[in-house]
Amino acid sequence: MKRMSVLMAVAFVDMIGLTLVLPLLALYAISFHASPTTVGFLTAAFPVAQLLASPVWGRVSDRYGRRPALLVGLAASTVAYVIFGLAGSLWLLFVSRFVQGLGGGTTGVAQAYVADTMAPHERAKALGWLSAATSLGVVIGPAVGSFAARVGESAPGLVAAALCLCNLVFAWKWLPESRVLAAHVTTESGRHVPTPEPRPVREAVWEVIRHPSRPAAHLIWIYAVAMLAYNSAPAVFTLYLAWRFGIGTTNIWWFFTVFGGVGVLMRAFVVGPVNDRLGEVRTMRLGAVLYALGYALIPFAPSVPLFLGFQVLLPLGTALLFPANSALVSHRTSRHEFGLMMGVQQALRGVASVLGPIWAGLAYQYLGPRVPFFACAVIIACALLIATRVRSGDVLPAAA
Repeated sequence: MKRMSVLMAVAFVDMIGLTLVLPLLALYAISFHASPTTVGFLTAAFPVAQLLASPVWGRVSDRYGRRPALLVGLAASTVAYVIFGLAGSLWLLFVSRFVQGLGGGTTGVAQAYVADTMAPHERAKALGWLSAATSLGVVIGPAVGSFAARVGESAPGLVAAALCLCNLVFAWKWLPESRVLAAHVTTESGRHVPTPEPRPVREAVWEVIRHPSRPAAHLIWIYAVAMLAYNSAPAVFTLYLAWRFGIGTTNIWWFFTVFGGVGVLMRAFVVGPVNDRLGEVRTMRLGAVLYALGYALIPFAPSVPLFLGFQVLLPLGTALLFPANSALVSHRTSRHEFGLMMGVQQALRGVASVLGPIWAGLAYQYLGPRVPFFACAVIIACALLIATRVRSGDVLPAAA
């Protein structure tokens, strides 16, 4: 539990840094005369790098430990925020996003850290706690960024870099390794058996693509499809609010704070009881329903209060959908491949994250500002359809 608390603290501060600059990204790009389509490509730069880094980080963490991978990720983020703060042109914003994405490839490592330290029946709840910590960061980060922007354009990036550097020092001192790095593991009977050599990353990715109906692969595809919508909206969210309600750098934080605040409450007080009552499979499906409904209603909001009301459905849905899905993946994965499979999950998320912002920017510019939100609702509905075929069984004994 102590290790989990430290990981949550690290994730919390890391998310403050991320969301401190993220709401401002599109507005900064527009100041450099970027079009909505260019903003989409800029948003996609992060997942492009994450796509390249995630499977590698997963395998590295399986071989050398979760802690070193997480520390390197925090160091990369620190560099990225410095570049963001000093960026005087659009191409430097692209560089900042790409470097940050390299560090963000450790998301799957953090999930594997949870799988290492928690019992199987507690993983969904623990992943919910981890998500609650990141959601609390979403509450604070945008507000800090908006107030820092009053000082100057460079301030948000430099403040984020300082926070990330402090976080790196904290993790270096207090975050322990979550797994024993040994040549063998001990079974319940007390027998020592060799630890299997991790498979090549490309083999694991290809297996998920080639056999999508297998239990773990099936869930990873649900995650990837849902993430296509999740990562499409940020590319146009700020643009839509600026177009529809005249929202700018000093008041954009309200919308991200509402999203994060609801997410914190859900993950801290609701996800665990709902999961215990419904089970992870039905919790995942309920989350998809709420998530799709939120996207479908947002374009109809005629005022800011009603927009915020519809927006609440988004964190309600994600809080139920994604932690339950990741827990189910861990149940259907061998213990020695937790990091690898979580990395594969993040890699496919990376593909969705690259495609999402690009098509959303194009749709916003050429089809209309509301079209991306309707399309996201349809995408989540597809994820829900796939989720209806998930069975409650298929848990690997080795994952217990």
